[in-house]
Amino acid sequence: MKHGFVKVAAASPELRVADPRYNAQKIIEVIEKQAKKGTEILVFPELCLSGYTCGDLFLQKTLLDGCLEALDSIAAATKEKTMLVFVGLPFAATGGKLYNCAAAVCGGEVKGLVPKAHLPNYGEFYEKRYFTPADPDVEGTSVKAGRREYYFGTDLLIIDTQHGVTVACEICEDLWAPVSPSTKAAVTNANIIVNLSASDETVGKREYRKTLLAAQSGKCVCGYIYCDAGMYESTGDCVFSGNHLIYENGALLAETQPFEGGVCEAEIDAGFLEHERRCNNTFRDGDGGEYFAAACSFIGGGGDLSLRSVSRTPFVPAGENRQERTETILEIQSYALARRLEHVGAKTAVLGVSGGLDSTLALLVTARAFDLLKKPRTDILAVAMPGFGTSDKTKNNSLALMREMGVTAKTVPIADTVLNHFQEIGHDPAVHDVTYENAQARYRTMILMDIANQTGGLVIGTGDLSELALGWCTYNGDHMSHYGVNASVPKTLVKYLVREEGTRLGGTAGKILCAITETEISPELLPPDEKGAIAQKTEDIVGPYELHDFFLYRMLCRGDEPEKILYLARYAFAEQYDATTIIKWLQVFYKRFFSQQFKRNCMPDGVKVGSVSLSPRADWRMPSDASGSLWLARLEKL
Repeated sequence: MKHGFVKVAAASPELRVADPRYNAQKIIEVIEKQAKKGTEILVFPELCLSGYTCGDLFLQKTLLDGCLEALDSIAAATKEKTMLVFVGLPFAATGGKLYNCAAAVCGGEVKGLVPKAHLPNYGEFYEKRYFTPADPDVEGTSVKAGRREYYFGTDLLIIDTQHGVTVACEICEDLWAPVSPSTKAAVTNANIIVNLSASDETVGKREYRKTLLAAQSGKCVCGYIYCDAGMYESTGDCVFSGNHLIYENGALLAETQPFEGGVCEAEIDAGFLEHERRCNNTFRDGDGGEYFAAACSFIGGGGDLSLRSVSRTPFVPAGENRQERTETILEIQSYALARRLEHVGAKTAVLGVSGGLDSTLALLVTARAFDLLKKPRTDILAVAMPGFGTSDKTKNNSLALMREMGVTAKTVPIADTVLNHFQEIGHDPAVHDVTYENAQARYRTMILMDIANQTGGLVIGTGDLSELALGWCTYNGDHMSHYGVNASVPKTLVKYLVREEGTRLGGTAGKILCAITETEISPELLPPDEKGAIAQKTEDIVGPYELHDFFLYRMLCRGDEPEKILYLARYAFAEQYDATTIIKWLQVFYKRFFSQQFKRNCMPDGVKVGSVSLSPRADWRMPSDASGSLWLARLEKL
């Protein structure tokens, strides 16, 4: 277990129906192979020692005894291995009752048997012909089978106390039940659930399984390992496909496609699950009752990540639903702004358009909001305010975009007025310090506010989430507006949204938006170079936004510690940044994040669009004088 990641796997090896010795041999082969790969939790299907499709052979003592002998051989195979293994078998308890059980095996011992609580007896299933559901009279006791004695109950938790990983088990239909055993186990601290299943394959069933597992792992805030019976079961009346699935808090980590065979492997982030449970007070309100805890050591030192994908741009939509999510983000922004404009009776919307990414996205969102309100776009007052650092490229892009969007464009040069201001306060304009820069930003905000007063409008803020996290905004300058549409949109997502809108709009607008995404990110407060190009480049000063957005996501959304963030950043950006560079900018991130809270504590209203917001009225509450020394000290040790 390295940085909280647990290596897990589900496998349905070759089996012969009613041949426990052969089945145990194949299971042991998988155990040996996965042990070499560092697997810490390994799950096999329901009744895998006998085969799920034994029919009336389940009632034969010869088969039942053979399964117990096979269980002994599997237990012996786990000796001196750091691994927790679950296998399924029919188990005959005293009193003539037969149970469909999962055996938890670790360190050469059977830690307990978990009986199936809910037996399907409909359609192609008729388990009640053979088995008894989990029995309250037997639950929580030790049961004997010849020389053997096992703990028996659905209340079994397997705990690696050193690493804080707690595993519970349920069997197939238990997941389908209205109140699943895993729900109770989860609120009693089980953070990984395993399911030994024999779910036959029918049209649409895979999709239904995935819906159930996503929902169950999400509401239980857990890792969920689902192991399905494979193709070697009898096909007399139905077929099994070995559709293994591994989830983490609602997200699919890995899947074995139906009839694909093999082993499904993943790395579950137990550290993230712990963080989510700390944050989720409704989860903490649950009470699963008393459970029996079996302690054992199944978590190893853990190797490097090899199975898990770590996105370099975690805020940017990906996958097959990418277009839908993109549109949803823009809809959230535009509907929120439309509601605010309508509520205050604003006649106009006023915003500064610089030709940069943030003001471009704000203009696109404002246009959508006016379309929703059926207001003319000419009531959008887009103001270009060229100053000391404005380049021809950004100025021309901003003016071209205004024309293409059909808004009212206005240009207010600020250089002469700011120079007069410098004279009034006794500042030398040759000194390009923070006063030189911030005077421009504050004067631009004053212009926008005054125009809004003149026209009965609202000033639309353009600053984004990344700038708020780093405090890369001028207090009471671009920091201030009447409504900040980009307040919870990080820079990497801003760039993506502008590019996607360019693709959607096409034509001249598309070309302009494409040019804007290819322009260096800059506040343009310092004069251009001798060639008229942008000289002040934000990412040269505060660091690459793709790194800062990665740090922000890992810290706030995942609760990762400095060491883990560094480890994952090196994993994700291995071909782009070395460790020294990542540590440098991570130090900058922590220093700025902790020192700039005072700006976030008085930020304007702005809609939350994703998993994180830094608004003091929504997600993030932190005193302005909180110290980041503890985080920085841990980073310095690296």
